Amino acid sequence: MKEGEKRIKQEDCSEDELGAGILTLTNKRLAFDKRSGRIADFSMRLGDTVIDVPLNELVEVWKEGRFIKKICFKIKTNDGEKTYKFGVLGTGGWLEEIQDAIEDIKNQ
Repeated sequence: MKEGEKRIKQEDCSEDELGAGILTLTNKRLAFDKRSGRIADFSMRLGDTVIDVPLNELVEVWKEGRFIKKICFKIKTNDGEKTYKFGVLGTGGWLEEIQDAIEDIKNQ
């Protein structure tokens, strides 16, 4: 983590297109690190950070789903906007934490 950055929430989850990994929310950014593992020996290895977006670049955050709930967000990219959908536990908690972190960034 960078200087002055604090972890708010972190969870092992899966993104619809990227697959399994770890979603991390800090007071400055939202990041997703890919994960790979083998069932045979129960090993897990963290891969590359595939999403690392400052909170002020989040365009929209919402939750969706009736049976399979997901936390979703849209970010600004050089090619326009990109949407990500993560299967996490407690989507409401994630939504509130992300919105609070965005408000804190705006008020600084």
